[in-house]
Amino acid sequence: MKGIIFNVFEQVVARDRGEAAWDRLLEGSGLEGAYTSLGSYPDADLSRLVESGSTAWGVPADELVRWLGREALPLFADRYPQLFQSHGTTTAFLLTLNDIIHPEVRKLYPGAHVPVFEYKASDDRLTMGYRSDRKLCMFGEGLIEGAAAHYEETVAIDQPTCMNRGDDRCVLEISFSR
Repeated sequence: MKGIIFNVFEQVVARDRGEAAWDRLLEGSGLEGAYTSLGSYPDADLSRLVESGSTAWGVPADELVRWLGREALPLFADRYPQLFQSHGTTTAFLLTLNDIIHPEVRKLYPGAHVPVFEYKASDDRLTMGYRSDRKLCMFGEGLIEGAAAHYEETVAIDQPTCMNRGDDRCVLEISFSR
């Protein structure tokens, strides 16, 4: 996993829980925590940090991962405005993930492993299929929630199938309103 995810995690933890909270999270996970944005780190490091936060803050791990995605999105929008500016809706933005956003991510962060999405769009609904060895669909849900806030929309997400429940892929059924 690329260090940028750990950097963003540290940033939102420090912002919302105080500077010392990140150090306590590292201590609780048994990790050193010297993450550089371009570095690659074991996926297990993120899992250990999430479990540490879940235990320390009494928050289910899935909710912590969703929170991380939701809080990360505005930071990504500030860092990479060119990826967000040409879209007027969350749906328009999400439909660019495979063909525009993820190729740019690979340029910025060589070696990045990104999920693959399948889409079915209608006027008021977007269904996204998600596949990734990391099974971070909750991070994806959080990113979608953050994107909806960015585009000033309200979002509802249902996940009838999930790799974390043994399905072959996750399906996110998403509806938006303004």
